[in-house]
Amino acid sequence: MSELTDRLDLAVRLVCEAGEHALTYYMSGSMGLEFKADRTPVTRADRESEELIRRALDAEYSADAVSGEEFGEKAGSSGYRWYIDPIDGTESFVRGVPLFGVLAGIERAGEVVAGAVNFPALRELAYAAIGSGAWWARGVGASSLAKPLRPMRARVSPVAELAEATLCTTGLQNFAAIGKAEGFARLLSAVKHARGWSDCYGHYLVATGRTDIMIDPYLGAWDCAALLPIVAEAGGRFSSLRNEPHIFGGNGISSNGLLHEDVLASLA
Repeated sequence: MSELTDRLDLAVRLVCEAGEHALTYYMSGSMGLEFKADRTPVTRADRESEELIRRALDAEYSADAVSGEEFGEKAGSSGYRWYIDPIDGTESFVRGVPLFGVLAGIERAGEVVAGAVNFPALRELAYAAIGSGAWWARGVGASSLAKPLRPMRARVSPVAELAEATLCTTGLQNFAAIGKAEGFARLLSAVKHARGWSDCYGHYLVATGRTDIMIDPYLGAWDCAALLPIVAEAGGRFSSLRNEPHIFGGNGISSNGLLHEDVLASLA
């Protein structure tokens, strides 16, 4: 197997293992809820899940760089970098809403080339490598980690008109904060449905053809590094709200590709 395939296999295993660990705190009184300086929540599950992933990376790919939400940067020399979000959707996690995910994205020579996301409370998983397609599986859990997955090909929807599209988003109030309230209102009036299936779950729904557009007004690189290759390999498109095709724009749009230019035009 190639270096990238080996790393993607590890990413799938690690997001599943970290997800199982996070579930030990889910819906419990022992999650150790705290708030960061920006008032976003963080728990023991966030920190311990990232530590679990970092220990495994140190053991198997010690020369790879790592960028994680909770513990920052680790330099590397291999040309590979991992982007780790141990729980994306911590607001959902702490409220007992099962739409949180564990993310691992893989960058090679400055380009994000693979990623995996696990939704432990839903028992669902998606992963992709550039040129190898995007795949998703259901029934993923502790008992299935040692068994071969039976994935399905992930494909975006064929919806070509905003008037027939379903839009998802995270943090409605944040569109005003980034100066996009008027544009978002235009987009809301143009689509058929708007729903609050937020954070990484919304992007995953786009990749699996179950919704058409997902917009995040705020995104860190670790939030979207795993999602970009999954959406792209499913036939969709990911960019910032400024149409930057990378993970450093500070926000993001996933779409089925057919609707992307119309979404950008509405938001402009």
